[in-house]
Amino acid sequence: MNRKSTRSRSTLPSPARTTGRSDKTGRRLLAGVVAAGTVCTGLSTVPASAAAPTPIVSRGVTIPAFYTPPTELPSANGTLVRTETLPLGLSIPGLDGRPMPGAATRMMYKSTDSAGRPVAVTGAYIEPSAAWKGTGPRPLVAVASGTMGQGDQCAPSFALQHPLTLNGDTVSVGYEALAIYRLLSTGAAVVVTDYVGLGATDRLHTYVNRLDQAHALLDAARAAHAVPGASITTASRTGLYGYSQGGGASAAAAEIQPAYAPDVPLAGTYAGAPPADLTSVIKGIDGSALAGALAWSISGFAQADPDLRAVVDANVSATGRAALADASTMCVGDALFGYGFTKSSKWTTSGKSIGDIIAAAPRAKAALDKQRIGRLKPNSPVRLATGVQDDIVPHSQARQLALDWCNKGADVTYDAIVLPNLGDKILTNHLVPLITDQGDAVSWLTDRLTGKAATSNCWSMPIQL
Repeated sequence: MNRKSTRSRSTLPSPARTTGRSDKTGRRLLAGVVAAGTVCTGLSTVPASAAAPTPIVSRGVTIPAFYTPPTELPSANGTLVRTETLPLGLSIPGLDGRPMPGAATRMMYKSTDSAGRPVAVTGAYIEPSAAWKGTGPRPLVAVASGTMGQGDQCAPSFALQHPLTLNGDTVSVGYEALAIYRLLSTGAAVVVTDYVGLGATDRLHTYVNRLDQAHALLDAARAAHAVPGASITTASRTGLYGYSQGGGASAAAAEIQPAYAPDVPLAGTYAGAPPADLTSVIKGIDGSALAGALAWSISGFAQADPDLRAVVDANVSATGRAALADASTMCVGDALFGYGFTKSSKWTTSGKSIGDIIAAAPRAKAALDKQRIGRLKPNSPVRLATGVQDDIVPHSQARQLALDWCNKGADVTYDAIVLPNLGDKILTNHLVPLITDQGDAVSWLTDRLTGKAATSNCWSMPIQL
């Protein structure tokens, strides 16, 4: 596969690189540019009619100029910056002339990253064709997508328009459409976040960064109310939905919502296979079919955290740097073919794994530990489901998250999905529960959106394997 991209990035930032320009485009900021001046705080939104820069190209895919953030952002989190119509790649005309499953709007909104800096985030809002038959006004579900990749062409909102991209350089599949469309069929409106740096072209996607993801998801829920044509109201119940990376995002959002977004009327959260303890997850993905995701997390954290960046700079070899730069423009399909079953020891100067190197560096270990989910109490019901055979995002750490929340008095419904071992490290043990649990997940969340009380099973937790 040709891994060369016209979007050149450095995933290992250094002071000399923070103001560099791409040799290919002459317009792209190199990856890792996250200084406070990169995205400045503004006092007002940039109107949708403002002139946008020329689109860039990432691995053969043109990224619309819409995704390039303005130089100034509004001050309030969740404020819309711009919107435009988003053609859904999977849509059919309804009998009443309206498209099914709904009408979509691409959006950009303001959020705050884990360092407290303003950041532009993109996403999509979908107004459903189906009527809401539950109590109260039409509810809203904020969807956090599972792992899509780190290239801007992998953005979930882009995948809604282009469900399958196969161009010789990019392999991207919009697999979250199934869950999104099932949620829309209930009559709930859906908003999808692209996360920090995925889609929006000013920085690298900060893969599995706890606060970046949580902020982006909650601010998407806020921004949805201002989308032209949205039928949701301030009284609309809100649900959070996510699996895998998305499960971590929805879990983190649920526990910070009382402090960060008390204005979001959160009725319930589905967190499937959440990567709550990254120390454990790194061991799970290293050498697996999804080893490319380890490259994304290394690059994202090196960009965002100086302690982890110092460890990466000191220990990653030239071969590793090339791999991280290459992977930073990939989607999941590319990474499976390009870096499947790669061990991180091949990327280091010592031959030790990235996990072992971080474990031996106290400041880096502490920085990664700050990403741990489960130290705060969600104030609304949460359903946490995990496959007992999951060896990519290990079952044991996800179950521990449920226990941590239960011990804090949270309302937790824990479901252990019992399946046979479907193959070590080949991703099946992680992916199959995504499908087999989806109906129950949508049903549980729909009940919360209709106002039905949840039944916690904290004190009769299912099996531990």
